[in-house]
Amino acid sequence: MKTLLLLISFLAISWSVSSQTDSLQYYLETAARNNPTVLQKFAEYNASLQKIPQAGGLPDPSLSLGIFLSPMELVAGNQVADIRLMQMFPWFGVLKNAKDEMSLMAKAKFESFRDTKLEVLFELQQTWYNLYKVQKSIAISSSNLEILHSLERLEVVRYQSASNGNGNNSSGSAAMKQGASPYSASPSSGMQTMGGNQFNGNGPSAAPSPAPMQGSSGGAGLTDVYRIQMEAGELENNIALLKNQQTVLVSKMNSFLNRAALTPVDVPDTMKPDLLNIPVSAVPDSILANNPMLGMLHYEEKSLEARKQMVSRMGYPMVGLGVNYSLINKNPMSTSSMNGKDMIMPMVTVTLPIYRKKYNAMKTETDLLSEAARHGIQTTANSLQTDYYDAIQNLQDAQRRMELYSRQYKLSTQTLNILVRSFSSSGTGLSDLLRSRQQTLDYGLKQVDALADLNTAIARLRRLMAETKNY
Repeated sequence: MKTLLLLISFLAISWSVSSQTDSLQYYLETAARNNPTVLQKFAEYNASLQKIPQAGGLPDPSLSLGIFLSPMELVAGNQVADIRLMQMFPWFGVLKNAKDEMSLMAKAKFESFRDTKLEVLFELQQTWYNLYKVQKSIAISSSNLEILHSLERLEVVRYQSASNGNGNNSSGSAAMKQGASPYSASPSSGMQTMGGNQFNGNGPSAAPSPAPMQGSSGGAGLTDVYRIQMEAGELENNIALLKNQQTVLVSKMNSFLNRAALTPVDVPDTMKPDLLNIPVSAVPDSILANNPMLGMLHYEEKSLEARKQMVSRMGYPMVGLGVNYSLINKNPMSTSSMNGKDMIMPMVTVTLPIYRKKYNAMKTETDLLSEAARHGIQTTANSLQTDYYDAIQNLQDAQRRMELYSRQYKLSTQTLNILVRSFSSSGTGLSDLLRSRQQTLDYGLKQVDALADLNTAIARLRRLMAETKNY
């Protein structure tokens, strides 16, 4: 009896709030450093930085070399080779605008990297809270299973005591061991007694033996044992299911950390409710100011503005500056003072962008992409607003459930203690006791669910606000 009350008391105080370990912070830092998806996005961002010098660089100069197989006879000598070097220069501002576009696209890539990192860390927190929920559910269910085993032992002792009082200890013990009903022995014994009375000539008016009534009482006690065993079997099955879920969640956690699937994951025994650092009313403004998806789209819109300016200047001529060098040998028949002197000729080249359709199409394309970017910003803002209200609804619902189930759990625990004392003293009220135990178990599990849901909702709000807490 003392063991049973101690187990129930342990079940009641196991929900006291204690300080949360720093294991989650460690896992967040590890995932930020090692998660393959985060590293992939960071590598893409670094690759986009390399496009900036590419866009801002001049076109490669062109060098042409021509050799005369038979020297060309000139007045001032014989030309044997012709060398030409040319460098093209885009119109003023084209390279700057191209460089600005790539810089803004690189910033958009960085915002995409931040968004991916925040999403991975949020999913890690969600998985960690679910793992805590499963681990705590296993502990609560195991404590309830011990309570059922204590009730079973108590009922077995009561049944055996009743059997000893009726002189049926051997048959009762055999029924308990074999899982058989006591009616298979007691009524038979009662029939033998009645037959013996008739054989001894007591007559039909003789008082009937109380053995059948006692056998029925023993059968009822054994039925209670079976009911407790069925409850325990259901609970053992639920514990096994929870352990399977725990294995899956551990594997998922390790996938975020880029570790072996079954590496142990540290989860605290108790967890405190998390808190936001700012008022809930200030969250929407923080989301609009800091969310990386909005930042990425804003940078894309600005890059399109830079592209539009670049495209408009690309419709202007390109200017090429170069030099032509002619290699000339002396002509023995020439008396010119320039005989055999090489010739150097500066050159200027200008492109003629007379085919305007492609430039007009490029401008139209940029305008349409800018319009699409503006619509994308509005769509993302609306989606973030919906996510905010959904997270707030989950947060408030979790807070209400925590308060409700805390009260319900205390009341059900007190009721269970009273029923346990009554059952231990009188042996009656097993149905109410089992029902109260199930309610206590349900409210305990619902408390854990509410706490995990509350912390998950706060983690989601932090993810929307791009709050990283230095990881």
